[in-house]
Amino acid sequence: MTEPTPVRLSELQELQELPSSDGDLLGPSTRRAFFARASTLSLALPAVGAALAGCAPGPTQRQDTANGNRSNGNGNGQGGPRAHNSDSKLDTAVLKGRPHTGTTAVPANAGADVTFHRYAPELPPLADDGHVRLHWHAREAPVRISDDTVVAAWTFEGDTPGPIVHCRVGDTVEFTLTNDVDVPHSMDFHAAQINPKDAFRSVTKGQSVTYTFKPRYAGAFLYHCGTSPVLMHLGSGMYGAIIVSPREPLPPAREFVLVQAELYLGDATGGVRPFDYQKMLSTMPDLVVFNGRPDQYTREPLRAKVGERVRFWVVNAGATHPCCFHVVGDQFDTMYLGAPPATPIRGIQTWDVAAGGGMCFELSCDIPGEFPFVNHAFGHGQKGGIGFLVVE
Repeated sequence: MTEPTPVRLSELQELQELPSSDGDLLGPSTRRAFFARASTLSLALPAVGAALAGCAPGPTQRQDTANGNRSNGNGNGQGGPRAHNSDSKLDTAVLKGRPHTGTTAVPANAGADVTFHRYAPELPPLADDGHVRLHWHAREAPVRISDDTVVAAWTFEGDTPGPIVHCRVGDTVEFTLTNDVDVPHSMDFHAAQINPKDAFRSVTKGQSVTYTFKPRYAGAFLYHCGTSPVLMHLGSGMYGAIIVSPREPLPPAREFVLVQAELYLGDATGGVRPFDYQKMLSTMPDLVVFNGRPDQYTREPLRAKVGERVRFWVVNAGATHPCCFHVVGDQFDTMYLGAPPATPIRGIQTWDVAAGGGMCFELSCDIPGEFPFVNHAFGHGQKGGIGFLVVE
């Protein structure tokens, strides 16, 4: 049996860029050849095969060139043709012409004037009218995550994680994403029941997408950019939490939101570290953090008073590893396996929150003290996934 000819990534990139008869960069015949060759490569490099599969274009894919084009949740856009979710030619262009390591552009000295700010973990209040209106922008921004580290992040609203969203079951969430940058981006809300092909589609620079949904279940849900390769976009900072409270209020508590994420970083350029896609594929993170910054809640702890109930809404952005959530010196008197207040489990010490998932943990602050909360998979906890709850 004849051995298949090895396929190089450079050959696939060259083939991908061949013009077709109608002027498209990848016509129907060359698409078939490209993905036939890509499938051969995926046998040897499964991670590459998975990324290519996520980038596979549909038969009628075209780039949306109408600036300001918007679409509602059922896909009725205005202003011309729209981008398929996702356009692999645009997505992979960010890596074209330079080593396939960092994913984010790093301006010279971009981090010199970037100050550190603690990410506020407190759950924001609910909207009075049951209607949450969000208009966010996809932006590239330097974010200082520690005294000596600035990252070149892809963000929602200029920070990573993006803003915490809080609503109730059945509330109306009206969301608009406008893309301010050259790389296509999108938004995937795990709390939504909606056609992702239309609502979670990618938009190019200057375009917007709008859709509306009503969450069906209470819980801690992830949101993230869903543009291919998702690992690159989510891993470069485009994620956050939407907390859906039940219609009947839970017992009064001091409520905090913690979003765990893995950071895979390249070498610094101009004082700023890019995110590294090849490291993401290796699944060996440099840092594992709560709310985007290592150890920030050891320096500035969360605080509660004796007699209060504390509720942790824990979301795991991943992109790969679970979060084994644990509070040292205490136990969770209640942990909700499903949508709160259903399926409570009592007396839990540690519970895994899967990548892409979220859970609600509660404890009673019966005694004063300084209680570390941590990812008890200590290979990750020691990389920054730790903080303190101070009870006074």
